[in-house]
Amino acid sequence: MSFLHRARKRLRRQTNAIIGEGFFGGLARLGRLHPLSNPAKHGVEVIRDLAYLHTGNPRHRLDIYRPSKRSGSAPIVVYMHGGGFNLLSKNTHWLMGLAFARAGYLVFNVDYRLAPDHPYPAAVSDVCAALEWVSEHAEAYGGDLSRLVFAGESAGGNLATALTICCCYRRPEAFAQRAFATGVVPTAVAPACAPLQVTNPARLNRKRKLPRWVNEILEGMNELYVGALHQHAPGELDLADPLHVFERRERPDRALPAFFVPIGTRDPLLDDTRRLDRALKAMGVECEARYYEGELHAFHALVWRRQARRCWREQLSFLARALQHPREPRHEFVAQA
Repeated sequence: MSFLHRARKRLRRQTNAIIGEGFFGGLARLGRLHPLSNPAKHGVEVIRDLAYLHTGNPRHRLDIYRPSKRSGSAPIVVYMHGGGFNLLSKNTHWLMGLAFARAGYLVFNVDYRLAPDHPYPAAVSDVCAALEWVSEHAEAYGGDLSRLVFAGESAGGNLATALTICCCYRRPEAFAQRAFATGVVPTAVAPACAPLQVTNPARLNRKRKLPRWVNEILEGMNELYVGALHQHAPGELDLADPLHVFERRERPDRALPAFFVPIGTRDPLLDDTRRLDRALKAMGVECEARYYEGELHAFHALVWRRQARRCWREQLSFLARALQHPREPRHEFVAQA
């Protein structure tokens, strides 16, 4: 690839990032101006910008959304925002916190450091640190750690899945060991439309040809987040490619939770969700994959649309069942051929 071609690709990615941040950030700010976005109108209170790590970095903060009227402890959602690991924040994803809190959850909406300034594994390390903080403070805010959900969309779905692995498998990374040491394990996980294998984005073109701009976003996510593959030792990218852990059918040290994995059929990441569904079911893990006909990436964020409302209903129904009647997992480990 010539220098000029690389420079043009880099410029397009930078332009896409600026447009993406401006569009989604502006949309989130505009949404907050609507009277119905006021949390109080939905019986929700918000506590903003609590530091889960005292580094002085504003990315090491989270917001709490919780029902204003509470009787007893509430189930918990730890939410991780999307944005390709290099865009957006908890502030752009206020609607997710509000939606879960309206349904009765205590929500910890987590910020984390972004690539390219903070490439992998910074984001995973940060959400592990956030979980440590949640494990120590959840009860003080009215949460029940025995009814815990990890959720996120797109890159946040990847992080929710990686965090689950840190809680259920003994890992070599120091940050993963600290998360494991909390003893906290989610009852359910809801990674929506997630890139579950960040590396080798070209694989997504094998079944259908993706537009060039989509390929560039996926390639940029790989390059910005994990960099060149040769920089990492074997197994070191497991938490960027959490799908591989399940496809290898590695025995967890703690039982894996139930998964709810929604995605639109026109999402370029569709195959990752299908692979996750197959891998988890092969391990005997409860997984409910929902495919929404004709929908694009992160469609469920457009909550006024019919399919988005259906997705939220089905997700909340699944989580309610999982939290009320947690199933004894039936893990089956079959050696790969």
